[in-house]
Amino acid sequence: MCLVPQTLGIIGGGMIGGAVARLAVAAGLDVVVSNSRGPETLTGLVADLGDRARAATPAEAARAGDLVVVAVPLKAYGHLPAADLVGKTVIDAMNYYPDRDGDLAELDAGELTSSALVQRHLTGARVVKAFNNIDFHRLFTSARPAGAPDRSALPVAGDDPAAKAEATALLDALGYDAVDIGTLADSRRSQPGTPVYVQPYMGERPEGLSREEAGRWFYETPGVPVPAARVKELIDTAS
Repeated sequence: MCLVPQTLGIIGGGMIGGAVARLAVAAGLDVVVSNSRGPETLTGLVADLGDRARAATPAEAARAGDLVVVAVPLKAYGHLPAADLVGKTVIDAMNYYPDRDGDLAELDAGELTSSALVQRHLTGARVVKAFNNIDFHRLFTSARPAGAPDRSALPVAGDDPAAKAEATALLDALGYDAVDIGTLADSRRSQPGTPVYVQPYMGERPEGLSREEAGRWFYETPGVPVPAARVKELIDTAS
């Protein structure tokens, strides 16, 4: 049985969601993209994506997707359409940023990972953590075909082996190898502030850049390949 979805639902049409949508369309998948503001606000993105994409509400994207990627601010996780995601594999691309999301006591105390919090809300779904440790620009530009010498890998974490297999197949189709780093509890090793988070894929930014120069460097500098062996090394050094 082919694990790659024919239709990918995306909840969150921002930077990460948009990058995933573009990679999915390039891989020949159909995409249903949504956000909290309504399908009419996604006309520009859908026009860029072409005939394989359409805009919808989050509930519609959840129902339409063979697999669903969630890329919204973590503070909005409680608004995810849990009933429409029952039975689905849900890829959680979200991260906890207290300055943006507000303080979440269970996360601050280390009692739960953010993905475990999402899984608790999505009781009937199978949550897998992925796409959360790379910036949106490098996510799009660093994708490579299977077997390419400069192909990068991304960490994947989840409690359900079959769901992780689906996520791994999607990553492969979109241009990445996957490194299984364990359960949702283990996903803390790929969260913000860990060795595998963002910086390895960007390379070292020169010091002393102005804000304008830093923005230009971000968009003009190619990504650095981070193969599976390197991802494993970085994950192993996370506290």
